[in-house]
Amino acid sequence: MNGVLILLPIALLLGLAGLAAFFWALRNNQFDDPDGAAARILIDDEEDDAA
Repeated sequence: MNGVLILLPIALLLGLAGLAAFFWALRNNQFDDPDGAAARILIDDEEDDAA
């Protein structure tokens, strides 16, 4: 029972810290990738055809 009283608040704090880090990353546009893999695959490279 003593272990639960120690580990439960630690687990909750770590979960809240992870959630706070996720929302911080969202607010600071860490997940914005306008030229991401989904868009890059559609771009035809003309330089590769010249060889």
